[in-house]
Amino acid sequence: MAVLLLSMCLASIKLSNKFNVISSSSPRSTSFSPRHSITCSRDLSLDEDRNCERRPLLLGAGALALSLFPASSNFAEEIPEKYDSFVDKLDGYSYYYPSDWREFDFRGHDSAFKDRYLQLQNVRVSFIPTNKTDVHDLGPLEEVVSHLLKHVYAAPTQMATIFDMQERTVDRKNYYTFEYALTNRNFSRAAFATLGIGNGRYYTLIVGANERRWRRVRNQLKVVADSFKMLDI
Repeated sequence: MAVLLLSMCLASIKLSNKFNVISSSSPRSTSFSPRHSITCSRDLSLDEDRNCERRPLLLGAGALALSLFPASSNFAEEIPEKYDSFVDKLDGYSYYYPSDWREFDFRGHDSAFKDRYLQLQNVRVSFIPTNKTDVHDLGPLEEVVSHLLKHVYAAPTQMATIFDMQERTVDRKNYYTFEYALTNRNFSRAAFATLGIGNGRYYTLIVGANERRWRRVRNQLKVVADSFKMLDI
């Protein structure tokens, strides 16, 4: 029994480097509410079903390790009910995701979680190197969002509609978050995107769903978009 307990404790120490909960600060945000459409000119749309591949997870082991110790009061207060926290100390970011979602591989992304039954209802995070130091270095919020939707997020056959744009500051780090939909003749998807620059990286979190379900899940997914934070590494 002593050997078993020692092994379980060692496992929890190793896992704590990847799955850990950080403290949250009250964000300062500025909101814009445009609603306009953009005709897009570049075919960089993603076929999510073909890009999604499952990988073996350590989440079960992490849950086992965490269950060996009682949760602290801070842990309970920081994570909203029905959400879990993903923290990547190695790559310098964290966010919340619905607790009934599961982790999966999304090609070209560092982390991703999706609904158990609705694969297009998901969140994913990616980053690329940059010599910029702040999201404001990309330009004003409205210009950045318009450029991304026109030249990066949408295909030529899609129309992009912007619903809302916000700036926020947490722990002296700045973020852009915007809500949008991509629509073509046969399909429409709505999403939030959160952008941040830190650690020499340009981070992007996207969380979305089929637009037919958007009204039902929008508030739930907004929590995910607003929870994204960059960590110092």
